[in-house]
Amino acid sequence: MAKNKFDLLPAPQRHLVTRFGYGVDAALARDVRQAGGADAWFERQLTRPGSFPDGDADAVRRWWPDLDRGPMELWKRQVQEVRGGWQVMEDYGRWLLVRRIRTRRPVLEKMTEFWEGMLHVPVSGDAQFTWRVDYGDTVRKHALGRFDELLAATTTHPAMLLFLSAATSTKRAPNENLGRELLELHTVGAGNYSEDDVKASARILTGFHVDMWNTWKASYVKEDHWTGPVRVKGFSHENRKGDGREVAAEYVRYLAHHPQTAEHVAERLVTKFVHDDPPRSLVKRLAKVYLHNDTAIVPVLRALVASKEFRASAGRKLRDPGEDVVATYRALGVRLDRPSGDDSGVYAMLWQAQGLGLSPHAWPRPDGTPVRDDIWASPSRALASMSMHWSMAGMWWPKVDLHYREPSAFVPARKAIRFADLVDAVSRELLHRPATKGLVTTASLATGCRAKEKIDREHGLYQWGFPRLLAAVLDSPDHMAC
Repeated sequence: MAKNKFDLLPAPQRHLVTRFGYGVDAALARDVRQAGGADAWFERQLTRPGSFPDGDADAVRRWWPDLDRGPMELWKRQVQEVRGGWQVMEDYGRWLLVRRIRTRRPVLEKMTEFWEGMLHVPVSGDAQFTWRVDYGDTVRKHALGRFDELLAATTTHPAMLLFLSAATSTKRAPNENLGRELLELHTVGAGNYSEDDVKASARILTGFHVDMWNTWKASYVKEDHWTGPVRVKGFSHENRKGDGREVAAEYVRYLAHHPQTAEHVAERLVTKFVHDDPPRSLVKRLAKVYLHNDTAIVPVLRALVASKEFRASAGRKLRDPGEDVVATYRALGVRLDRPSGDDSGVYAMLWQAQGLGLSPHAWPRPDGTPVRDDIWASPSRALASMSMHWSMAGMWWPKVDLHYREPSAFVPARKAIRFADLVDAVSRELLHRPATKGLVTTASLATGCRAKEKIDREHGLYQWGFPRLLAAVLDSPDHMAC
């Protein structure tokens, strides 16, 4: 048996690290071992993510200067046809993908992605793009904090106001989009509110504005706030002042602490990290933890990973398009350089995700990026993933500003290796697990090699057929699932 280059994590630890990460590689396995195991690593990721230096991931932001330009400057550059908003948002998607490849703080990154998907503002928008990067930064700041604070920060964020037409909502014509989606998608859930609740919700949120003509600054206009008694579910307020920000803050906090919100949040978490058909018993347990801890997110995640349902779910979630792209780069050990031109491989990553079904946060509807497997479990998705795996296994595309591992990384220079042992070595490197009999059989069919056949650097597999072996491993359920 070929000796692997790093020790494998036990299966339960691999499950936790894989589900809350973007693929296990040597660096991540080393972090887990140095932390004292997956449980200790997860706790540090939750409470002290800064203890994992992440300069390599942080440095990527400088590759795309537009990500740090202000809203007014971004809009002027679009109007002057210097650079369109859609191009800036493509940079944002690429930045997220590269950051996920490089990060040593995958739990923070995963939860940022999760909340950006639930409290969704699409990157495709001719107005909200001006504030969309700041919105993502805001979500990241609160991703492991308290949900009531996260909800408060996102509900009246300029990007959300622009997306849901609340930036121009007034007492004379309250726009109901934000008031409705706050109830249906962000808190209590569909079927748990009335049309009167929506109207009152919209009235409470009047007064928040974004100047869409000159400065693109956010402001609050007291004269535009609807005043008078409001009632939404169990929340009521006299709402007499022209400045309704205090009322809005109390209202959002009320919603964040509502038992139906607790179940709504818990159900989405369980759907994403456990099962498409979330066990009601687990959802209710997590909802209780959420309420008992004043909407703090970390205790809920602790309870989730400690559950028997989570432990039993290993390998039963399908990677979505972005996760597949990131996991493939990590598995193959592809190093990425700063893009040198429009043909750079880093730019191609976004096209790869689009080809699999969706680039980061490009879901066009307010309901956000799906967390159910059945959205992505289709023949066309499977074929698209296989095509991507094949092109990268062969180092054919993308290739500019990228560095792949050569077959020499797997095949010894002076000693032949049995094909079955070679498959095992590749599986350990790419999947962080030993090869199963099924994988060896699949690899044999893909390459035409017999299990006991000796492979050296003169063998045809090494000379020209190695992409078939790598692709067979990447196409396996052990890579496609997490």
